Amino acid sequence: MQLHEQPDSELVRQIQSGDAAAFDELMRRYKRPVVNFAFRMLGSAEDADDVAQDVFVRVYRNLDTYRPETKFSTWLFALARNAAIDRLRWRTRHPTESMESAPEISASSGTAEEVNAREIGEMIGAAVAELPEDQRTALVLSEYHGMTCAEVAAVMRCSEKSVESRLYRAKQTLRRTLRLSLGEGFCSL
Repeated sequence: MQLHEQPDSELVRQIQSGDAAAFDELMRRYKRPVVNFAFRMLGSAEDADDVAQDVFVRVYRNLDTYRPETKFSTWLFALARNAAIDRLRWRTRHPTESMESAPEISASSGTAEEVNAREIGEMIGAAVAELPEDQRTALVLSEYHGMTCAEVAAVMRCSEKSVESRLYRAKQTLRRTLRLSLGEGFCSL
């Protein structure tokens, strides 16, 4: 069986036996989802790439703590969540420049629909970034990564009811924020 056809648990077993190609395959499978998750948590592509690198270093170093009865992606996203939180804490201790001095992205290219969609996407992204960390994590894992409440609960190390509550509060906050920004008829969350 080719590496790309093997289940995650088999790749983990091979990595633990010293197979570097199996680790490369695991990184190939999960690098983009981890970068996407980190970006949605942090709002910075540069930080997201750094966090993804850190996550895979943590995976390699801590693979002996992985329990095969746990879904690998759940364990991986728990590491990614912790790394993103670490980066958020670091940023609060080491502020650099304000958002006002960040370069502005031009919305002048593309059709009116593309520009409008891009602007709405930016508003949604900004609203998600303003959510408290626990609500943002639950929302990103559930909505963007398609995890079930049980999987999100495992990543966040809390109950499913807690995840449901966080998702409800996050969606309520987003509805209010987006209604203010985009008008009453927009929000279908």
